[in-house]
Amino acid sequence: MKKFYLLMLILLTALLAACSGNNEEEAEEDSSQEESRSVTVEDATGEKTIEGTPENIVVLEWSYAEELQALGMEPTGVADLDSYGDWVDVGQPLSDEVEDVGTRQEPSLEAISRLEPDLIIGVDFRHSEIAEDLEEIAPTLMFAPYSEESAENQFDSMLEEFNTIAEVVDRQDEAEQAVSDMESTFEEQRARLEEAGQEDMNYVITQAFTAQNTPTLRLFTDNSMVANVMSELGMSNDYESEELEIYGYTETTVETLQNYQDSNFFYIVQDEDNIFDDQLAGNPVWEELDFVQDDRLYQMPGSTWTFGGPLSAEVLAEQVVDSVLEKEGQDE
Repeated sequence: MKKFYLLMLILLTALLAACSGNNEEEAEEDSSQEESRSVTVEDATGEKTIEGTPENIVVLEWSYAEELQALGMEPTGVADLDSYGDWVDVGQPLSDEVEDVGTRQEPSLEAISRLEPDLIIGVDFRHSEIAEDLEEIAPTLMFAPYSEESAENQFDSMLEEFNTIAEVVDRQDEAEQAVSDMESTFEEQRARLEEAGQEDMNYVITQAFTAQNTPTLRLFTDNSMVANVMSELGMSNDYESEELEIYGYTETTVETLQNYQDSNFFYIVQDEDNIFDDQLAGNPVWEELDFVQDDRLYQMPGSTWTFGGPLSAEVLAEQVVDSVLEKEGQDE
């Protein structure tokens, strides 16, 4: 009997050793595959090869923070972190673990380096001058969202950048799902308008604020993210620019609105800087506009982000429709 138990003990020990060896081999194989993974993509600088699968990522422009969120990730560091939530609300606030790395215009190389990222994401119009410094810290994707090519259709450009990031971090399935969810949201919000009898609305939409003590309006053009989303809702943009606006809007003053009397007027303002309730209250140019007289005014939250990714596009669609149905008293 003792020999039997001894034999069983030897066999069990051998089996455990074999399983342990297999686990170690599988772990080594997984590690080897991870180390050997490389992806070559196109960014503003040309072809860029990224080794491995980045997880510790610093972003220097807000849109890429939310795009990582859409992929089920969170950036380690974000530029202008303190202001992010004031302007960008996609229903997923960044956690307290995310670190601030300076401003978007002048990020802190020291703060970025301290986080030891394995990927940095920036934009050429802000960060081209420090591109070499960033590359010394970590591989850097540099996008050009406001080049003439990208400006032709900011929505398509956003999707291209989003899919590039997804490929680099090996989350193509998550990207496909995020885009599918976005498209479903567009369909749902368009249906809400149709059910309320508010389909085919014509509009002008602005993000308005005070600049140098002057009430200033950004009127969004058809190439913008905003106009593309509103087109998905069946709406038509009355505002046109004679030239391609690379940022997707024309910056102007209230006098321009006199050309769009028959429009429905959508506006995005911060609560503490509502130029329509403050500086323009009592202004005859503003007060005598037909859409003001007829109360065809649709206010949207100041955190309606007009330059973001799929999550912002969903929120924008919902907020546009909410503003219409709340005005009509038909919201659920």
